[in-house]
Amino acid sequence: MMELTPEDALRINVLLAGSLKAVRIDESSMILHALSDKGEAQVRLNPNCRDEAYLRGVRETLSSHVLGSPGGYPVYLKRWTRMGQARDEILESLLLLGEPEAVVAVVNASGITNELASRAWWASQTAENARCMLEQAQVIEGEMGAVLADFLVEFLPFEEEARDQIKSVRLVLQGELIDSAVKQKLWERGKSRNAYYVGFLQALPDELPGQHGPHPQWEALQGRLEKLVAAANPFAVQICRLLSAAGQAWLAGVGNVLKKPSNQDVVVEVLHAIADYSASLQLRNERRTGIDAIFSVADAIIDGSLQVPGDTADRLEAVIKAVPEALPMIRAMLFLSMLDEPVIDPVFSKTDAIGTVMRKKMQPVSQPILAQVEILTT
Repeated sequence: MMELTPEDALRINVLLAGSLKAVRIDESSMILHALSDKGEAQVRLNPNCRDEAYLRGVRETLSSHVLGSPGGYPVYLKRWTRMGQARDEILESLLLLGEPEAVVAVVNASGITNELASRAWWASQTAENARCMLEQAQVIEGEMGAVLADFLVEFLPFEEEARDQIKSVRLVLQGELIDSAVKQKLWERGKSRNAYYVGFLQALPDELPGQHGPHPQWEALQGRLEKLVAAANPFAVQICRLLSAAGQAWLAGVGNVLKKPSNQDVVVEVLHAIADYSASLQLRNERRTGIDAIFSVADAIIDGSLQVPGDTADRLEAVIKAVPEALPMIRAMLFLSMLDEPVIDPVFSKTDAIGTVMRKKMQPVSQPILAQVEILTT
């Protein structure tokens, strides 16, 4: 193990003798920051060799004290720890290593608590770390939930990747992390960045901002489907949901995104939103990679020529008998329920285009989807 300068070794050992909560190292200024019950402390490092080698020695010292091994945090386990597999009992120790990747292991851990989230946030404030922690219920429900959500909202204008924008919006919309005014501002920003809309479609499918009336036929159809809805017939529930004011707002949002997606991530994520919205119909196994195939499956389910699990066929038939004039809308509903990422794979596997070129290439997929959305909204 590399020898530190006597001054640094002494000061670091004094820190380690206390009740430390977290350690971070500013490599550009060569300062070690420590968080304890008494507050924050700093050690300005005085390297006697190359900075990189000296920092390795500092981390070996920390690791020897905390983990009993000078090997430091095993960065080769990066993928493993990012999957949330770090053991709960060592999470506190990982925050004392001054190693950014060890912090990543903590924020990805399923056992992270509000207190650990607070320490991890002190150690490394990045948008990705905030997103990881907002996947955990204990963090969302604790004081750190609002802190992390506020950070992500402030950082959103600087977020370059559409997938990260979508994920940030989806996560901050959980529970009461942000107030209605902030929610409305995010929705308004979606007019120029419709990736934001996708986050709303995923997080709040039945509570989207904005004013939308129900479908003109909603009231009449709902009355005739009332008994089937009360009996939890999933097809009756879903068609009434789609035709309600909330459903019409959701369909309008889907249409808005599909008319002008900025890149492939936006398309994939809105397809995920459609799949999640339709999950109650339990037709996931009938999904296909071709639009024509999806239409064929929908028609086969309707006419009974395709066997579907359980009493699905009987439940669908009951809805069609109750509102036969709504058959085009029921067919559109079935079509949407069988959409997900595979339907766009044949297009995106052959191109990495974005913008206008991408939108043109995906028209054989997007146009039929938009047509079904129109059937459900007119």
